[in-house]
Amino acid sequence: MTDSEQKIETAVIRTQTPASPHREHSSAIYMTSSFTFEDAEHARALFAREAEGQIYTRYGNPNVDEFIEKMCQLEGAPAGIALASGMSAVFTALAGLLNSGDHVLASRAVFGSTHQILTRILPRWGIGHSYVDGMDAEGWATAVRPTTRLCLVETPSNPALDLIDLAWLGEFCRARDIILLVDNVFATPVLQRPLTFGAHLVMHSATKYIDGQGRAIGGVLVGDRFLIDELTGFIRHTGPSLSPFNAWLFSKSLETLPLRMERHCANALKLAEFLEGQPQVAWVKYPHLPSHPQYELAKRQMKAGGGMVTFAVQGGLAQGRRFLDALQLCSLTANLGDTRTIATHPASTTHSSLTEEERQAVGISPGLIRISVGLEAVEDVMADVAQALAQSADDR
Repeated sequence: MTDSEQKIETAVIRTQTPASPHREHSSAIYMTSSFTFEDAEHARALFAREAEGQIYTRYGNPNVDEFIEKMCQLEGAPAGIALASGMSAVFTALAGLLNSGDHVLASRAVFGSTHQILTRILPRWGIGHSYVDGMDAEGWATAVRPTTRLCLVETPSNPALDLIDLAWLGEFCRARDIILLVDNVFATPVLQRPLTFGAHLVMHSATKYIDGQGRAIGGVLVGDRFLIDELTGFIRHTGPSLSPFNAWLFSKSLETLPLRMERHCANALKLAEFLEGQPQVAWVKYPHLPSHPQYELAKRQMKAGGGMVTFAVQGGLAQGRRFLDALQLCSLTANLGDTRTIATHPASTTHSSLTEEERQAVGISPGLIRISVGLEAVEDVMADVAQALAQSADDR
């Protein structure tokens, strides 16, 4: 069987850096800042990009290369780069591809730090932006400008779990020669492959589901080879490189990503169905729940609904805080995609940099709770949520 005939579950396990003379079964960790050259001519050829090989870990490293190769296999991408964090991936894509006078068209629902880059950092360099409701086709057409160079979206969105029709948006961007960058963190390439819908670049915070165990920070961009080549030069000189150790962790984690996502999705769907029947809950959103307003799109675009569930308690902000304080099993932290179930209050944490008006515009109400459903027995997670709902409702 050739590599091209392997299913993706096999490829992400069997793709490895060639073993050393020690014949290690698991890839070695290359904790070195630089690599030696055979002679002066070899060094010249490497720097001139006339030869393949390692030079300096800021430029590349065997562990980083292995991780990138696996991510490209998962996303169906021809090329990729790895970075020090998810936000460095976002910033690199924007700063590395845009020039003064360019315009970014973004879905209104973007991560809080992405919002800061668009509103506070890029304007210093004369790069503008416009926000559009991700589900408003007419709004996209109205907001686009002759200077629009890049379109940035996340789907499902964080934390409201709204979706954007990637097939439609891919066609929209290609017809106007606009680069489409998709944040695929919530879905992962196991559930959704934006490049197949027309995206040019896909971004991940590897910190989340790619690692899956809350251990390491990292990011990745994969997609069009020409764009990746342009960004490769940018990161070589600006330095947001991924460390070999973190790359090794992420690469090993990818071996179990398909299995983990299967369990995350199954648990999340059960929790979402459970929450719909609770009187203390005002509403529940989960992409593969029939009550989701974009359920049919979710079924077309995503293989499963993902590991995130969003809901709001009847009592608003006060009850939401009581609910979080009453949890006993679930963790309270701002991360997601962990083996452990995590509860977060976005309005006061991950999206606190937005104004109240901006939060309301993307569906973040004061009582909204985001649950990253882990790999525990889902019955235990539901029991913890149930007792926290009961305690928060009674404590008035």
